[in-house]
Amino acid sequence: MLDLLNDLLWSKVLIVVLIGLGLWFTIGSRFVQFRYFGRMFRILGANQAFSRDQHGHLSSFQALMLSVAGRVGGGNIAGVAVAITVGGPGAIFWMWVVGLIGMATSYFECTLAQAYKKAEPDGTYRGGPAHYIARGMGAKWKWLGAVYSVLLLVTFGFGFTALQSYSVATSFEDAFGIPVLVTGAALALIIGVIVFGGVKRIAKAAEVLVPVMAIGYLLIALVVIVLNVDQIPAVLTLIVKSAFGLEPAVGGGIGAAILMGVKRGLFSNEAGLGSAPNVAAVAYVPHPASQGIVQAFSVFIDTLILCSCTAFIILLGTVYEPGVSTDIGGVALTQASLASHVGEWGRIFVSIALMLFGFTTIIYNCYLGENSLSFFSDDNRPLVTAYRLVAIVLCGWGATTDLGTVFAFADVTMGFLALANLLALAVLFKSGLRIMNDYDRQIADGIEEPVFDAARFADLNIDADAWVLEPADASQVLTARVRTA
Repeated sequence: MLDLLNDLLWSKVLIVVLIGLGLWFTIGSRFVQFRYFGRMFRILGANQAFSRDQHGHLSSFQALMLSVAGRVGGGNIAGVAVAITVGGPGAIFWMWVVGLIGMATSYFECTLAQAYKKAEPDGTYRGGPAHYIARGMGAKWKWLGAVYSVLLLVTFGFGFTALQSYSVATSFEDAFGIPVLVTGAALALIIGVIVFGGVKRIAKAAEVLVPVMAIGYLLIALVVIVLNVDQIPAVLTLIVKSAFGLEPAVGGGIGAAILMGVKRGLFSNEAGLGSAPNVAAVAYVPHPASQGIVQAFSVFIDTLILCSCTAFIILLGTVYEPGVSTDIGGVALTQASLASHVGEWGRIFVSIALMLFGFTTIIYNCYLGENSLSFFSDDNRPLVTAYRLVAIVLCGWGATTDLGTVFAFADVTMGFLALANLLALAVLFKSGLRIMNDYDRQIADGIEEPVFDAARFADLNIDADAWVLEPADASQVLTARVRTA
């Protein structure tokens, strides 16, 4: 039954809905992900200066790193290898296409999460799909927000926390021979220290770990590319030709290439699934659209950069041969391919990378679990404390147990999670466009750093307290506008 539901959701319904809505958002927004691509880097720099720790806020960069921690995981290493072995090199082309389309979806879901965020007494914010469903779609839809929160807790807070723990422990065992029980105990201790520090400590951990792991993996891929630079044109040609059935592929030609590329792309970057908006909402930024633009960039980092790293490591190696069936797949293929470039230490590097990717994803999943509880109560400290204890236990227990059935169940609940979020995005698309147009108008008027005036959107049921600038930042914005005038 679980396999049947998974096949129905992920091979049919969700692929059509995610791609269809992604194209609608792309065209309807006049290709927002491309119009503001260059601005993503400027926004990050400006918003870093805009956020001040003494005010208790999280920066735009911290929120970005936390979302990248969740998007980047085993799918970037094992998932890409599976896509290539089943769908051929052409799957990478369709993965790129899905990533570019998904950037628009991520922009709108994260912009809406920012717009409908709720101010907390400690200076942080809470938000996400459950909040923009309840506030944006109206009181009659609050039940859907509650269902979404339960699904988020079950899927990410419980299921994927335990599963990622197992992935981390087995990676450590493969690389260093350390028993999974030892790794599980250490993992539970470290995760406990981080999650009991709250969202600020979680964000700070991600702010350090994510750049280290992403840059490290990117650097090893660049080494591989430099060592094989003369083969790059041939590999790119192979990817494009295979995408359109012009080269032999294992398992079904162009159909397999499209299906595997789309599925792996969606699994990896999570655009439209509703997980990243929970993180995007925590940032202190002057305008919702600015964080939406930044979060679109996280899809680019995941799919267009890190997934491509794995693809080039495999396709430039000597282990995988297009059109030839192989018994090696998943992580083993990536390990063997990297070893063919740099020697046997490449296998250990991949295990360490998988471990780091899994560890940061656990941190991310723990935050999603906490955030899901915020929907049900303003004073949710007892619930959060109980959840943190459960998460610690899951990290220790999950490390020692192969949870194949749990994984299948979590995939099903994630599918329903995505459907709830996509329904909300379709209903709230016009509201998202209004917010985007407000940002566009201010940019067209020469305003370097657009500011969101919640009073102009009173009909959207937005929490005005979440959009009050700190005095120093309000003065900074005023000064900048005077200079512009």
